[in-house]
Order: sequence, then C-alpha cells, then structure tokens
Amino acid sequence: VPGIVVMTALFSAGWSGMGIINDLDRGVMDRFLVSPARRASLVAGPMGQLAAIVMIQSLIIVALGLARGADLAGGVAGVAVLIGCAILLAWAIGGLSMAIALLARKEETLIGAVNFLVLPLTFLSTAFMPSSLAPGWLADVAGYNPVNWAIEAGREALAADPSWGDVAGWAGLLVGTALVCGWAAVRALRAYQRSV
Repeated sequence: VPGIVVMTALFSAGWSGMGIINDLDRGVMDRFLVSPARRASLVAGPMGQLAAIVMIQSLIIVALGLARGADLAGGVAGVAVLIGCAILLAWAIGGLSMAIALLARKEETLIGAVNFLVLPLTFLSTAFMPSSLAPGWLADVAGYNPVNWAIEAGREALAADPSWGDVAGWAGLLVGTALVCGWAAVRALRAYQRSV
C-alpha cells in the first residue's frame, strides 16, 4: 500500500506543470502577473490543489488495500503519516514540474523531462520490493531518492512497532526537498515574469 500511494502521488505531481503550460498558452498567467497577487501564491494555489488530489487518491488506495486484506498495523496515525509523506513528495515533484514548465514553456519538453525524472525515481526505489531483497547498489542509490524516503516513512509508520525517529528523519528530508523545489518554482515564475 505505501508503494502504490507514493507512486500515485509521484505520477500525479509530475504532470503539475501541464496546468501551468495551459495557463501560459491561454494568457491566464499573464493576467495573474499584472494583479497584486503575491508570486508565491501563484505556486501555492496549485500545490494546495495537488495536496487535495493526493489525499483523495491515497484514501481510495488505502481503502482498497484494506478491502483486499492489507495489514495496516500502524492504524490511523500510520495512514496519516503515509498520506502526509506522499503530499510532501508531491509538493517536491510538483514544484519541480512547475519550474520546468515555466522555464521551457512547451508541453513536449515537460513530457520528456517528467518521464526522464519520474520513471528512474520509481524504479530506483523500494516501491516494488523491500530493500532487504534489492541488490546492494540499488539500496545505496535508494538512500538518496526522495521517492524511497516517502515509501520507507510510510512503511515504517504502518508497522506494528514503528521507529518514529526514522519516520521523522525521512519526513524531514521530504520537507527540505519540497521547500527547495517550491522555491525553484517561485524563482522560475519570477524569471518568466521578467521575460514577458
């Protein structure tokens, strides 16, 4: 369940930049830029929408997992941590996708960049197998992978006796990554504004 929740959040977030490109093509972004709205809010709005989408998707996946007999020993608290980590990952990847969209301004470029980023991040994580079964090099690479941080935090939070210190460490890494990627999206928006 944690692997599917995180993968769903990752793929949803990867396409966040498509909405930005549509707004650029229709002139919506230019109208926002002449308004007194803070630039960070133009990034925070889509991020809020992304969080709502990820939360709904995650709840559906958790319900399906429970219906199929998944053992979520961590209970409601573990599910909340899993969804929170999925949202943090979505904010990181969504911010990066928005930054690419604002800089490239072409759907084709965004599609290529998202596929180049999302697929390796998925396959170089423990989404499909526990780290104990993965080759040593994959476990080493996964240690630096934000997708893996979210999966491991979710798995640990849903365990019968979770190590909350490990969960907090992975969540902290996700928070830092989300902040950096959100900052990159705001900077890309300012760069776009200077170019028009």
